[in-house]
Amino acid sequence: MTTLVIAEHDNVELNASTLHTLMAARRIGEPIHVLVAGFRSTEVAAAAARLEDVEKVWHADAEHLKDGLAEAIEPNVVALGNQYSHLVFPATAYGKNIAPRVAAKLAVGQISDITAVISPDTFERPVYAGNAIATVQSLDPVKVLTVRLSAFDASAAEAAAAAPVEALAAVPDRGISTLVSRELTKLERPELTAAKVIVSGGRGLGSSDQYKSVLEPLADRLQAALGASRAAVDAGYVPNDYQVGQTGKIVAPDVYIAVGISGAIQHLAGMKDSKTIIAINKDAEAPIFSIADVGLVGDLFEAVPDLVEKLDA
Repeated sequence: MTTLVIAEHDNVELNASTLHTLMAARRIGEPIHVLVAGFRSTEVAAAAARLEDVEKVWHADAEHLKDGLAEAIEPNVVALGNQYSHLVFPATAYGKNIAPRVAAKLAVGQISDITAVISPDTFERPVYAGNAIATVQSLDPVKVLTVRLSAFDASAAEAAAAAPVEALAAVPDRGISTLVSRELTKLERPELTAAKVIVSGGRGLGSSDQYKSVLEPLADRLQAALGASRAAVDAGYVPNDYQVGQTGKIVAPDVYIAVGISGAIQHLAGMKDSKTIIAINKDAEAPIFSIADVGLVGDLFEAVPDLVEKLDA
């Protein structure tokens, strides 16, 4: 029984999601191998080889793999697939694009968003927007899994000696997709899924300008990431990258501050595992208060500036 972790990276360094995925692979059991598929990504493969418990790294290097397109990466995973009992992907846009294609090609099922490993063939995953946990057993010869990152710690521990890196001949480009452009949001703040403190805003902020003027000073004082509810994103207050929730990013920071967020089910599904939840809302009946550890009923336009003033004192 050997597990293959499909690494997410940018051809320069490993994404933190890979470290969370590796932790889930450790719970399944050793040995663990890692696939790095990219272009001019030798340093990424070397970094993966230094991670604790990794016994071997496969390195597929070709120009058509540089953009991480699912149509290009999937054949390389399938080429190795039957050698492994488990194929483990991060439950990010990258992993969610590739995993279903791999499962279909291998004619096996996929278990999505696992949050716990009960045994090598049995896993837990949330259902009904996280309101229930399903225990799922797979009898497939190859288990294709995506890992909810917030459920597993990221471990960057290095091994005493680097694992061997073995070249994998990349499957030729099928030419069925190309990347036209990619617009990346550059953040000066911590990335949402890795942040220890998140300040998140909802539709109650009223506008993009008020989102910035109210929340940014608080986030600055707390060195926090900024997030938003789907309603705030749909209203155009902030880009999609800020969205927290079932259809956005799943987060579990030490502190989550929800400002002007009512607490729709899809939003709660993305942040209710936070260690401490603080809610500020003028509606005392808002659902967010049902899961909040600390709740403040009041006008956010007064409460947040007062909080910032006290933090400055």
